[in-house]
Amino acid sequence: MISFTCCFIALIVGYFVYGKFIEKIAGIDPKRLTPAYAKQDGVDYLPLPTWKIFMIQFLNIAGLGPIFGAILGAKFGSASFLWIVLGSIFAGATHDFLAGFLSLRKDGASLPEIVGMYLGDRFKQFMRAFTIVLMVLVGVVFVAGPAGLLASLTPESLDTMFWIIVIFLYYVLATLLPIDKIIGKVYPLFAIALLFMAVGIFVMLYVHHPDLPEFTDGFANTHPQGLPIFPIMFVSIACGAISGFHATQSPLMARCLKSEKHAYPVFYGAMITEGIVALIWAAAATYFFHENGMGENNAAVIVDSITKNWLGAVGGILAVLGVIAAPITSGDTAFRSARLIVADFLKMEQKSMAKRLLISVPLFLISIAILVYSLKDQAGFDMIWRYFAWTNQTLAVFTLWALSVYLRQEGKLYIVTLIPALFMTMVCSTYIFVAPEGFGLPYTLSIVIASVITLAVWALFIYKGRK
Repeated sequence: MISFTCCFIALIVGYFVYGKFIEKIAGIDPKRLTPAYAKQDGVDYLPLPTWKIFMIQFLNIAGLGPIFGAILGAKFGSASFLWIVLGSIFAGATHDFLAGFLSLRKDGASLPEIVGMYLGDRFKQFMRAFTIVLMVLVGVVFVAGPAGLLASLTPESLDTMFWIIVIFLYYVLATLLPIDKIIGKVYPLFAIALLFMAVGIFVMLYVHHPDLPEFTDGFANTHPQGLPIFPIMFVSIACGAISGFHATQSPLMARCLKSEKHAYPVFYGAMITEGIVALIWAAAATYFFHENGMGENNAAVIVDSITKNWLGAVGGILAVLGVIAAPITSGDTAFRSARLIVADFLKMEQKSMAKRLLISVPLFLISIAILVYSLKDQAGFDMIWRYFAWTNQTLAVFTLWALSVYLRQEGKLYIVTLIPALFMTMVCSTYIFVAPEGFGLPYTLSIVIASVITLAVWALFIYKGRK
């Protein structure tokens, strides 16, 4: 428990120390007019209370990642604790904050538009398509999980398909209606359930005081299938350390902030909070694996077992509801973000419902088609999940490089994003070459190719910077 406690404290200290350092580099101007006022339209651009924006941002980025990803990542041993802490402080929170800050400075621009400003128009076109694909995948993978959990809590007549339809209908409303009508009202309630779950598990960790791995024991890979820690763990634990999806969500809240000074607690703070949730679940999963072996691969089963054993029947239900709410409240804003990304590059106003429908209907139809395919068998869904995981982390790479270019152009300390950009480039390059759903190359060869790619991108960054 000593290493776990140190990691928890490190996340708190990281927020107050390194987070303030990043805020200073950005150069916050509390007097600057924000997009919420400059472009107020009553639908996507409108000022909201800061506490509510924090809750929305936290749930937007949470999804299944900090829970399911952390549980599966815990199979790699104590290295998972270290990645959650270092990733959250130095990569994920920095990535989320600067992406949100840039959106604030660029009139609430969506991520592809921001990336295009610093990596070029051709890359902007690529990013538009790439990001929309990711948003659709998020909407798909974050339907099946919560639908299955809801089916397990309700009568047999309300099966998984019933809940998929219900969740999708909710997605339609949340995507089309003004942000304060549904999202602004229900998210605080969902956030309370999710935070209750995390706090409850955190307290019970100290009550039960399980035998958790310590850093003094080393960082041996304990994965039962022998999967390599690098890069698999760094892709498995995404939302609890760094996630490209977060940068697509930050602009949604950048359009609602009343002042730039709120960007630090909202964007940097929400990511640190998510890192804490991931750390708690990684520790709880380690306890589960110690007691039951590592044969269980269904994270939902592990969540159900831990919450019911530690929090009782009522507490378990509330905790599971938090797990259900997290992916649903990422899926709806994924579709909303996709609508706004399309609207941005088509320069189509979104104040009228007809224009919102014109963009949203095709997105929903494509998502339904992918969902039908994935439901045919588990293998199809697993494949879509793995492609989502890699696409998600690759988007973080693009965002980090764009942020590095921005900081360099502004004469600011760009190394704070350059180092995470180089590391994540190496992670994603290695993964696509070694993974079965990628090229399936030998591990050593994949490392060599990824190293060459990472060095080449770094050299290009230096060359372009000098020009």
